[in-house]
Parts: sequence; C-alpha cells; structure tokens
Amino acid sequence: MDPVVNAALSSWNPGGAASFVLLFSALLYLRGWLRGRRLVHAARDGQRLAAFLGGLMLVFLATESPLDAFDNFSLAAHMAQHLLLMMFAPPLILLARPTVPLLRGLPRTFVKEGLGPFLTWPLLRGVFRILTAPPFAWAAFAISTIFWHLPAFYELALGSRFWHGVQHASFFWTGVLFWWPVIQPGAGKSSWAAWIKIPYLLFADIVNTALSAFFVFSGRLLYPSYASAHLGSLSPQDDQTIAGLIMWVPGSLVYLLPAFVLAMRLLVSGRAQVRAMEPVVRVRNAPQIFRVRTLARWRPALQVCMLLLAVVVIVDGFFGPQVTPLNLAGVLPWIHWRALSILALLVVGNLFCMSCPFVFVRDLGRKVLPARLRWPRRLRNKWLATGVLAAYLIGYEVFGFWDRPWLTAWIAAGYFAAAVVVDGFFRGASFCKYVCPIGQFQFVSSLGSPREVKVKRASVCRSCQTYDCIRGNEQQRGCELYLFQPKKAGNLDCTFCLDCVKACPHDNVAILPVLPAKTIVEDPYRSSIGRLSKRSDFAALALVFVFGAFANAAGMIGPVMVFEQWLRMLLLVLAVVAVPAILFFSLPKRFVFALVPLGVAMWAAHLLYHFATGWNAPWTILSQRFLGAHQAATAMIPDWLTGAQILLLDAGLLVTLYVGWRVARKLTIPWAALAVALYTAGIWILFQPMQMRGMVH
Repeated sequence: MDPVVNAALSSWNPGGAASFVLLFSALLYLRGWLRGRRLVHAARDGQRLAAFLGGLMLVFLATESPLDAFDNFSLAAHMAQHLLLMMFAPPLILLARPTVPLLRGLPRTFVKEGLGPFLTWPLLRGVFRILTAPPFAWAAFAISTIFWHLPAFYELALGSRFWHGVQHASFFWTGVLFWWPVIQPGAGKSSWAAWIKIPYLLFADIVNTALSAFFVFSGRLLYPSYASAHLGSLSPQDDQTIAGLIMWVPGSLVYLLPAFVLAMRLLVSGRAQVRAMEPVVRVRNAPQIFRVRTLARWRPALQVCMLLLAVVVIVDGFFGPQVTPLNLAGVLPWIHWRALSILALLVVGNLFCMSCPFVFVRDLGRKVLPARLRWPRRLRNKWLATGVLAAYLIGYEVFGFWDRPWLTAWIAAGYFAAAVVVDGFFRGASFCKYVCPIGQFQFVSSLGSPREVKVKRASVCRSCQTYDCIRGNEQQRGCELYLFQPKKAGNLDCTFCLDCVKACPHDNVAILPVLPAKTIVEDPYRSSIGRLSKRSDFAALALVFVFGAFANAAGMIGPVMVFEQWLRMLLLVLAVVAVPAILFFSLPKRFVFALVPLGVAMWAAHLLYHFATGWNAPWTILSQRFLGAHQAATAMIPDWLTGAQILLLDAGLLVTLYVGWRVARKLTIPWAALAVALYTAGIWILFQPMQMRGMVH
C-alpha cells in the first residue's frame, strides 16, 4: 500500500477537543432523552435519538477520522468532508429536535437560574429570529460556501490548522442556520409561508451546481497545494473533477429531495382543500378565470398573423441570403417560435395549435376538397406521428435544418401542402391528430400545462341533451378531434381550437386552471383516447419526446466531447430497454409519462438558451438588410441564464419524482434512479461548451 495512504488511514484522532465536545453532547442529549422519554411517542423519540447520534457521528467522521488526514492529499476527500459538515450532519441533528433534550440533560438549577434569564431575554430571542430567518440563513450559508472555496482562502485553511478549524466551524454552523428554517426544530411557529422552503432549497441548489460545475469544467488546477499530491494513479486534475462530481450529484440530491417532499405535502394538502371548496369555486369564479370567448373570436386574426410570418419565412428562405444569421428562416422558426411555444405551454397551454396557420389554410382548402373519407383504421394511433417526430428530431441534427434556410422554407411549404391534402381528403382533423409532429410535441408538452380546456360544471353537462360541444350545430362545428368534453381529461389531442367553447349553448366550457401534471398522476378514461396505461403508442410518443429533449440538447455539444458520445449511447440503450417495456407492461407506460415534466424542463432550458442569446436577431437582420446597418446578430450569454436553466431542471425533476411516487404509491428506486440520471445528464449538458446556432459569435 502507498505509504501516504497507509499513514492517512491510521490517522484517527479520537482524543481531540472535537471528540470531547461530541461525546459530551451525546451524553447530555441521552440524559435528557431518558428523562423526557415518557412525554413523547416512543417510536418517534427513538428516531430522534438515532438522528442526533447519527449527526454527531458524521461530524466525528469529518473531523477526527482519516478523512480529515486525506484532505491534504485529495480534494475529493476534502469535498466529502465538507458535505458531511454542511449538508448531512446539520439536518440530522436538527431533526432530533435537540433543544429540549439538551436542556433536560443539564442540571435543573443551572437551567432555571443560569440559562433561564438568557433564554427569555427579548434581545437574544430577537437576534435568534434574525439569524434563523430564511433570507439571513440562506445568505450566510451561500457566502460561507463560496468564500471558503475561493482559491486564496481555501489555501489559507489548508496551510493553517487554526484556519482549517475556522473553516469547518463555519461550514457546520452556517449549515445549522440554513437547515433551521426548513426543519423548524423549535416549538414556535414560523411566520414564513411553508412554500417559501421550496425556492429556498432550489436557489441553494443553483449555488451548489454552479460551484460544482466550476470544479468540473474549469480546465485548470484551482488549488496549487494539490499539484504535487497524488493518490495512486489519480492525477490532481482527475481528483478535482471527482471532487466537483461529489459536490454536484449528492449535494443536489440533498436539496432536491427535501424540496420534493415539501412540494408533495403542499400538493396533497392543497388538493384536499380544493376538493372541499370545489363546488363553490367552479360556480362562482370559473367564468372570470379566462376570457375564453374573446380569445375564440380573435383566433382567426392570430392565424392570419402567423400565416403572414410563415409566408415571410418561406420567401426569405428561398430567396434571401443562405447564411443562417442573416436569414429570417434561420432564426424565427428555430429560435423564437420554438422557445415562445414552450413558454406558452408552461404558462397557458397549447396556444400555438390554436393560432396554427396550417389549419387556417386547410380550412380554406376544404372549399375545394370537402374531406369525405375517414382516416384508415390501422392508422388511428400515434405510431405514424411518433415515427415522423423521431425522424424530424434526427433530421434536425443529421441534415442541419436550422443551418439551411432553403430547407426550412421547403419544410414549411411542405407542411402547408400536407395539411391541405390530408385534411382535404380525410375528415376529423386527421392531420393534427395522426400526422403532425409539431402537434404531437405540443400535445405531450401540454400534459404539464397549468390550464386545460374543460367543463366548468359537470352537472350542466349531465342535463344537456344536444351535446353541441362534439356534434356541433347550425352556427358552429363541434370538436373535430372527437373529444367529448364531459369525458375529456388533460390536453392530449386538444388543439385549443375552442370550437367546443363556441358551440356549447350553456357557456359551460372554458380554459380553466388545473394542477400541472394532474392527469399524468391519474389514469382516467379519456374521450377518444382511453386509458394511457393501455396505449403503447402514446407511451412511445412520450418516450421520443423525453429522450429527444436530452439528445437534441446534446447535439449542441462540440464533436470532440467524449461525454456527447457516451450520452447518446446511454440514451440509445435506455430507449431500447424502454420500448419493449412499454409495449407489454402497464406500469412502465405510466412511468414514461411521469418523465414528461423532466422532458419539458429540458426542452425549456435548452430553448431558453437559444432565445436568451438570440432574441434580438430578427431586428438585427432587418436593420442590416433594409436599413443599411453592418452589424450581424451577435451572441451574448446573460448572467441569469444558467441559474434559470438549473431552476427549470430542478422543478422538472421535483414534479417527475412526485408523479412517479403517486403512480406507484411509493418511491420506486430504478425509476427514480433513471430520473436522477437524466437530470444529471441535463445539468452536465447545460455546462458544456454550446453552439450558438443562428448567431455570429
């Protein structure tokens, strides 16, 4: 064995000052626990004792075990030490509710006469409230984390026993402050709302992820003290990368899992309150939620505007300069339309399909082609559309649609032709339902939308005799996609055309708020679809959507990156394993849909990058070509972008974990591991050197 490693492994220090403090704290808590055991439920009391002793044991391992000796030779070991002090030991100790047992463990006279006046001192209590308030606790924790990882101060702590102890004390006590508002071990009730804890943890994860990525992707050795240190064949640069990964993955999980539990509790309690108030809310507030009839009247105007933009894109794609940053066909479809459509899905719902110019031209074409045929029975599923979407995603990278304006123009023109021909011969909006890959993308994305076209009051539908929402009437056609509103659940196959809104004689259909991803959690019978657990074609479509999000973003990584090859191989293996599973088993089908929120988050984070770096490209193109300017669109990455992307992926992972837990009624480890693996891959992708497509950089 390496002499350095052998010496480090034998470097236990059980007789140090820290060991004495930890042992005294353990005995004090145990004495107080024994005194008050009868006052608390035995099972919970035992769990708290185990949590406190476990937290002290982690502090002992971090400061008195060989791990403390390794920190002079390995940044990875030092990072593990920091994680124990900041992220693992403090929450365990606070979960033990240590205040009362520790006071009980002290002599009663000393507590009453010595500590009593200080514990009841208003000034001291006010200072404590300030220290444990979320803004101060979060700031202290973040500043301590960043400060001590700056090279100058890290080297100071590494070279001085005193400053090393100050560093560890800072990590531990700011960790206690940070976790106090989350766990709230005190007897008093916090004045802060419960939901504050979720962004509190998510923003902490952003700091942790950014710092971890700095270790992994810096490309240089950050701390000179480790330049000559080695552990076996591990180089200092590899050791630094491992340290970043240790801080990244376990650290992110420490923040995200509590946020997931908190979100789950809030959603469950909120759903119970909504159910109790549902009759009142639906009757009294539903008509004012969204001016849906006004939106329905404006739909043709929106379609005309989108049609004019499409014509401009096609003309410029064919006849304009074939340089992507100088052509509207190179920026409007691939940067602005994609980003704004996913933003609309996250805020409102499927607004793009509502304003779709292809449907507008199709409706005009029906004056010549009246659509008398029914779509072939064998093709009344999503297999054709799934194949077309997969081909589109593959072709986007292989043929570089985004970098060929003329090809973009041909795709748009072909779309118009396909919509007119397919729906000119076949009725029932067959193009939208069975062919259109953009529509399928929108349908799957809208599973996580916070709004849905649905009925306001089920009792009105039960008394209805005409069912105009699906049959239509003399003034207005019904739903072309055969979605019967009383039996409709979710946004799948819903184009937000609002024909059902205009046809309903009772004004009982609107765009109403819903709990995002609610219809993924449940598996109701859906009009024109059935149960998702029985639909392998829908599961395959969702699978293409989810893995396409990560593969499409990975395509932006430079070809020299080994990780890109590894990631694509991983996605291929997962897809090959998942396809047979969704074909034959119901539960894997449900889990595929549980991954949709994470897929939506990845698409949103990826497209946000394009939009944030190129939102002003159309104006630059127009000013250069028509106003005589000479400056091409230049890519600039805003400072807030990375944080926003991490927040999106964090939120996507939380919703995915929640949905998966609800689907299985427990946390299934293989499925959760897949979700975490995809999340980790997504974070890694976002920190890689990216191609700024459609921009001059």
